[in-house]
Amino acid sequence: MAIKLVLFGRQGAGKGTQSVLLSKHYGAPHISTGDMLREAVAEGTSFGIQAKTFIESGALLPDEIMLGVITERFGHDDVRSDGFMLDGFPRTVGQAEALLGITAVDLAVNLDVPQDVVLERLSSRRVCGNCGAIYSTAVPPTVPWVCDVCGGEVIQRADDTPEAITARLEAYERDTVPAIAVFAERALLVSVDGLGRPEDVSARLIVAIDTAIS
Repeated sequence: MAIKLVLFGRQGAGKGTQSVLLSKHYGAPHISTGDMLREAVAEGTSFGIQAKTFIESGALLPDEIMLGVITERFGHDDVRSDGFMLDGFPRTVGQAEALLGITAVDLAVNLDVPQDVVLERLSSRRVCGNCGAIYSTAVPPTVPWVCDVCGGEVIQRADDTPEAITARLEAYERDTVPAIAVFAERALLVSVDGLGRPEDVSARLIVAIDTAIS
């Protein structure tokens, strides 16, 4: 059975990791905002071409372009047959309402991790500049700052500085928390404790999802 899920959580809560694990468990494709945009641009779709202009200029993408890219992605065979695990969208009330206007959603899950924990995680996070593999100062790659996956350079992202992290978390509270409420108002939301080992968090998520949609 195809399942359509949306995963919320503060930056650093582990959404990407859990989306991959849930995608494997349910067989639904993991759709992240970044991956979706890169795919649309690479394919040269109508909305991908429009998105490229904004991306290259460093400007935020208008909602209509984001929704257009998402609608195009939802038209692919894997989503039609297996549903989706949507990570990184919606981020505002308008995006949440628009998403629910273009597709049914079985459930939205809020991965709850306290702000002080995500601040610590993000401050110590390091990523491969080539493939995007994630490490930390506590769990570095085998060879210092050389990616285990592709051999690329492992760096601290420019938006993982304390000032940038604080700004992103403030934006999350201001813009995305009200978007989460849109799903709660429609009885489409469960919150799950995101602390602990990834496999333990995944197990809790699966129980919560199965219980909510059964």
